Amino acid sequence: MVRKVVNLVVLIPLAIVLVVLCVANRQTVTLALNPFRPEDQMLSTSAPFFVFLFLAFLLGALVGGFAVWLSQGKHRKRARIEARSAARWESEADKHKKRADDVVANQLPKLSSR
Repeated sequence: MVRKVVNLVVLIPLAIVLVVLCVANRQTVTLALNPFRPEDQMLSTSAPFFVFLFLAFLLGALVGGFAVWLSQGKHRKRARIEARSAARWESEADKHKKRADDVVANQLPKLSSR
C-alpha cells in the first residue's frame, strides 16, 4: 500500500511536468551527433523538442531498470538456490513420511494379531 502511494506521489507529478514540457516545447530542433560538423545531415535529425524529451525519459527509465536488474542479480541467484534447496528438502520429507506410513501400515497387522 505504501509503495503504491509513493509511486503515485512520484509518478503523477513527473507525468504532469513531462506533459507541460511537451506542450511548451513543440518547436522543431535539430539533434546533431557530429560535434565537429554540426551541419552534417548524415548524423543529425530534426524533430519537435518533446520527442527528444520523451526519448531521453524512456532511455533513462530503460537504463535505470537494467542497472537495478543487474544489481539485484545476486539476490535472484540466492532465491533460485534457496528454492532448489527447499524443493529438495520437501521431497526428502515426503519420502520419509511415506516410509513412516509404510512402517506404521506394516506394524498394524502385527499389533492386531496379538
